[in-house]
Amino acid sequence: MNYGIDTSTDNSPLMIRTTYREAVRDAIRESILKDDRVFLMGEDVGRYGGAFGVTKGLLQELGPDKIMDTPLCESGFTGAGIGAALGGMRPIVEVMTVNFSLLAADQILNTAATYLHMSGGLFNIPLVIRMGTGGGKQLAAQHSHSLEGWYAHIPGIKVLTPAVLEDARGMLWSALEDPDPVLIFENTLLYNMEGELPATAGAVDIDRACIRRVGRDVTLISYSASLFKALEATETLAQEGIEAEVIDLRVLRPLDETTFLNSVAKTHRAVIIDEGWRSGSISAEISARIMEKAFYDLDAPVERICAAEVPIPYANHLEQAALPQPTTIVNTVRRMVTRHG
Repeated sequence: MNYGIDTSTDNSPLMIRTTYREAVRDAIRESILKDDRVFLMGEDVGRYGGAFGVTKGLLQELGPDKIMDTPLCESGFTGAGIGAALGGMRPIVEVMTVNFSLLAADQILNTAATYLHMSGGLFNIPLVIRMGTGGGKQLAAQHSHSLEGWYAHIPGIKVLTPAVLEDARGMLWSALEDPDPVLIFENTLLYNMEGELPATAGAVDIDRACIRRVGRDVTLISYSASLFKALEATETLAQEGIEAEVIDLRVLRPLDETTFLNSVAKTHRAVIIDEGWRSGSISAEISARIMEKAFYDLDAPVERICAAEVPIPYANHLEQAALPQPTTIVNTVRRMVTRHG
């Protein structure tokens, strides 16, 4: 499921077939082997292999000093990660899903994100927190929400949303090299995604958005699993002569606004696809920035396609109805182009 995206970074013929889950696992393994200060901790990451199987086999391979099962206490083990980072280590903390991260929100917001400021610039917190996010797997409301937009509200942290295999493999190491807290949101719908990756794939930048498809008529701005829905929609639109440009935000904080503003200046229309709730969402922030800085480039009002403002349902048909879908993107773009020329 890569919709023809070429994520290779070199011309090496040594390509490996892998999944998103395996790419993340390889990144964890490589990070631990590369730096003695790196270790992973979280609920069920060891013997069970992680709630989504990402860390399966790592305990047996790397040992309990590197892969640590923790008690069921998000606030406790996130706080321990902060302490370890202050002590010179490079901890990776895994939280099962973003819903449970709210139990550690005080540690993330009031400690990790503020410590450098509160200490007058004396102490960084080089902590990486990974967590699952997103719906579409019938895991019901308490395991399916998309709250990464909330975290993008907080100064003092970076918020990464890897969508393609290259980023699933490469963002972790870049995050570990950052002196400040970095949150990585892995959409659980992507874990089974397969594709090819150069055997030498390594660190990637965690500063810029990426244009995944070049177009001229409308800019589709998205990230994570919604990126692939946007790309799927472009196939239908292209058959109707509408060429959409697709931007993968990759990083929600700090936002690379230059990339999407330049695209809007070219296409004159923008649609933001976001699995978060519409009110107060990251899509609202992006829309506001377009209105502030590219208003006179627009031929039509900015549109947003977000999750329905309900708890994500368990029933499959209701869950799919609550989430953004390619047909909605197609209909929205078609309406924008028809009404506004």
